Amino acid sequence: MSLHVAHTAELDPADLRAARALLHEAFGGDFADTDWEHGLGGLHALVRDEAGIAAHGSVVMRRARHRGRWLRVGYVEAVGVRPDARRRGLGGQVMAALEGIVDRAYDLGALSASEDGARLYTVRGWRRWDGRVCAVSPEEGIVRLADEEGDVYVWPGLAGDVLDPAHELIFDWRDGDVM
Repeated sequence: MSLHVAHTAELDPADLRAARALLHEAFGGDFADTDWEHGLGGLHALVRDEAGIAAHGSVVMRRARHRGRWLRVGYVEAVGVRPDARRRGLGGQVMAALEGIVDRAYDLGALSASEDGARLYTVRGWRRWDGRVCAVSPEEGIVRLADEEGDVYVWPGLAGDVLDPAHELIFDWRDGDVM
């Protein structure tokens, strides 16, 4: 097993195709092109085994406004482990690498987790965000994302002392699933 961290621009097309295929398989075919696009443009953590890429995750730059301050958010995306490689700690290796990046480069970390995936994050210290979640829509201004509330987790990082769930997190907008 080997862990490799690289920017999207440093990965060759074959690695990107293999990571995309892994995520398609890991999510049971429910991983859209926009989901893949959300994970590009930042740093990728890849774990390889004898069969190829066994686990993947990435962290990309997003912005979120909280309590009147815009924060640099290391947003974790596209975390998946090949089904035959699960329960061997590979997701934890990927997350440890991404958390280190968040700690060194961003005000806080954030991600959106499924019910199944949430355990990986909470055992590592990610906290469920109990406040409101919003985004800046290109057409409507600030809109509440009530369906996302309860699924967003934060890694406090440098902004841990200012995070207050009494105040919403307002994220930048993006195509596909906003969160």
